[in-house]
Amino acid sequence: MDFFLGADMKKRVILAGHGMVGQKFLEQLAERAGDWQVEVLCEEPRPAYDRVHLTSYFSGSSAEQLSLTPPDFFANTGYALNLGEAVVAIDREAKTVRSSLGRVLPYDLLVLATGSYPFVPPLPGKERPHCLVYRTIEDLEAIKASAVGARSGTVIGGGLLGLEAAKALKDLGLATQVVEFAPRLMAVQIDELGGRLLRRKIEALGVAVHTQKNSTDIVDGEQGRHRLRFADGSHLDTDLILFSAGIRPRDELARSSGLAVGERGGIVIDNHCRSSDPSIYAIGECALWEKKIYGLVAPGYQMAEVAAATIADAAAPAQFQGADMSTKLKLMGVDVASIGDAHGATVDALNYVYSDEVAGIYKKLVVSGDQKRLLGAVLVGEAADYGNLLQFALNGIALPAHPEELILPAREGGAKKGLGVELLPDSATICSCNNVSKGALCSAVAEGCTSLGALKKCTKAGTSCGGCAALVKQVLDAELKAQGFSISNHLCEHFPHSRQELFHLVKLGGLKSFDAVLLKHGQGRGCDICKPTVASILASVWNEHILKPRHAAIQDSNDYYLANLQKDGSYSVVPRIPGGEITPEKLIVIGQVAQRYGLYTKITGGQRIDLFGARVEQLPLIWKALVDAGFESGHAYGKSMRTVKSCVGSTWCRYGVQDSVGMAIRLEHRYRGLRSPHKIKLAVSGCTRECAEAQGKDVGVIATEKGWNLYVSGNGGMKPRHASLLATDLDDASLVQYIDRFLMFYIRTADRLQRTSTWLDNLEGGIDYVKKVVLEDSLGIAAELETEMQGLVDTYECEWKKAINDEQTLKRFRHFVNSAEPDANIQFVDERGQIRPARAAEKITETVA
Repeated sequence: MDFFLGADMKKRVILAGHGMVGQKFLEQLAERAGDWQVEVLCEEPRPAYDRVHLTSYFSGSSAEQLSLTPPDFFANTGYALNLGEAVVAIDREAKTVRSSLGRVLPYDLLVLATGSYPFVPPLPGKERPHCLVYRTIEDLEAIKASAVGARSGTVIGGGLLGLEAAKALKDLGLATQVVEFAPRLMAVQIDELGGRLLRRKIEALGVAVHTQKNSTDIVDGEQGRHRLRFADGSHLDTDLILFSAGIRPRDELARSSGLAVGERGGIVIDNHCRSSDPSIYAIGECALWEKKIYGLVAPGYQMAEVAAATIADAAAPAQFQGADMSTKLKLMGVDVASIGDAHGATVDALNYVYSDEVAGIYKKLVVSGDQKRLLGAVLVGEAADYGNLLQFALNGIALPAHPEELILPAREGGAKKGLGVELLPDSATICSCNNVSKGALCSAVAEGCTSLGALKKCTKAGTSCGGCAALVKQVLDAELKAQGFSISNHLCEHFPHSRQELFHLVKLGGLKSFDAVLLKHGQGRGCDICKPTVASILASVWNEHILKPRHAAIQDSNDYYLANLQKDGSYSVVPRIPGGEITPEKLIVIGQVAQRYGLYTKITGGQRIDLFGARVEQLPLIWKALVDAGFESGHAYGKSMRTVKSCVGSTWCRYGVQDSVGMAIRLEHRYRGLRSPHKIKLAVSGCTRECAEAQGKDVGVIATEKGWNLYVSGNGGMKPRHASLLATDLDDASLVQYIDRFLMFYIRTADRLQRTSTWLDNLEGGIDYVKKVVLEDSLGIAAELETEMQGLVDTYECEWKKAINDEQTLKRFRHFVNSAEPDANIQFVDERGQIRPARAAEKITETVA
């Protein structure tokens, strides 16, 4: 029998399991005064790692990057970590445990943090090769190995974990399908309307979704390794099956040792996380409190803190009183959030619902019958309101007179309703994962944590799931403002600069790659915020081809393929048609290309013809056919100048006073390919009847008897804004000169993803300030702005033409890394004489036996 060294009579603590919750327990225990001898038995071959972000393993993160254990943690604490060694038996009478290596270890206190295991439905055939689960890094490695030679993968389970698993398969390049028994995805967290929108968004990413499917067995497939059969007689053929249908608590140690367990599993604990044996604690997903299993990391962390506090001070034990199960996630790039009573089960509950199916946004508030308290909420497609709504729910804060304003878009000219962090009590929990209150954040700021990174490091707020990050920033800003500090506008944690500052640093420093910018002015490896932002800046300054090797990896997905990704995984191709003017010969070419590749054609509001339904390997072939006929890229995929819309003007129209088509073509040729913080649209109307709708564009030109009136910062999109008049009765040269200055000034000074309308509304001095800069050269930079624009005009190259003439670039245009085969999951049906994407039900109908 192996024993702890007991000469110093330290209290002997054994931790069974070393996952996220187990590591949190150790950290909490180490922070408290006490003399313990701690030994950790971990069944896995590596220390605790981040299961919340497990899918990042498929997109480049290593096991080391996922690790939650500081390299020197065990050396500094003196705790012993035993990897690959699990507790297999407990002798409560002798107060010993037996390990998988045969060691017998005594304990004074035993903490069970054994977590959970994936539930695998009892399907005949579930033991077949390439039928796997998604839980550990070892599971991920098995999935990667199974994906070699596979073309398709299917996830059984459409909950949180199921959609995470689907992302993993998608990242591996497999045609991915999700099968769910319930009538909608994430049935526990979101309602029917939210589930419908989520499904549409998931399917738009190329993942087929099959709900209300009762799987019966798994047999040999004809078009894949397996055939998954359903009770309704239909089936799916697939190469790889992932079970992600929920979890079950690992309570076998408790059962075999006689501890109390729940009827449906879980180690019964009290408010101090003690089991029915006061010497044994249980925390995390293996624990059952008030007949509830908590499957999120935040409640597990709270249990870990309670157990550590109770062990450290048994005379005044801390208490676990349940946990809020609200959650905010980004599932396959789709924002989803659920708060409290999301289904409105409370008696007399009332609902406020906002749905914008065009923008892909769904929001619901569940309020009390007297409309004074927020009971729950559902957010799909946009979850920026999550932090404020959660605080309303958790703290019982009285709702405004019109609660619906909390989820409605801001009215034109007004600010969006919300809850200022100043109104939150100090006791309000900001970070549920790490149990950090507003008061704790304020105290940390007062003690010197004056940056977001320092505040996170000090309090750990926002370092787990990240759902509270925006609210943490609001608290920081409010406290700094109260102390007289200026508020940081840093782009992200990797760059202590705003986009405007980075633009100037790139230009003045002659920096021409993301690595160079990061090395000179940043830190870390970059993220999804700074990479495309820097990519845009580099394109705006140097105008190099965005798919050059040093630029390609930091582009957004659309830019990466020079095309727009559509809902079924296919792409759209949009050739430039300057001013909307096109010859019959070019119209015929577009028709021939559409016929040759079976594409859907649509005339857009921007006076172009969009071609939909192209597979990724077809893109270069389509581009070549168009380029050979004299077309160029229309940049519909980029944050760039899109179109210059026009009416027929004085050439044909009896009301026209200027050649609007000629001016539109001139402007489109000048600004084609111009990269900017957000998309830019222009229009030219030949008279004040305004048929081109120029006053709803970023740059609008309207003809007068004396020349042209110039309007700027209009927007006809989700938040319409009437353009502001910048100058009147301009000649052609002055018009172009002022547009040059305006656009370059916007590109220099706007924030990332900020339209000209929002930029102008947030610009101190507004349109009057812009007039002084552009018309009066108040800053003395007019010549610079004009020179910069001319440089971009002179170095323009068609991105499609450049791509099709570069062999290395062409290699990226294939769906599968390990095969030249097309994506079989992209299927079409006929409708109104053209193709459209096949819906999930239509796809599955084709595989019915």
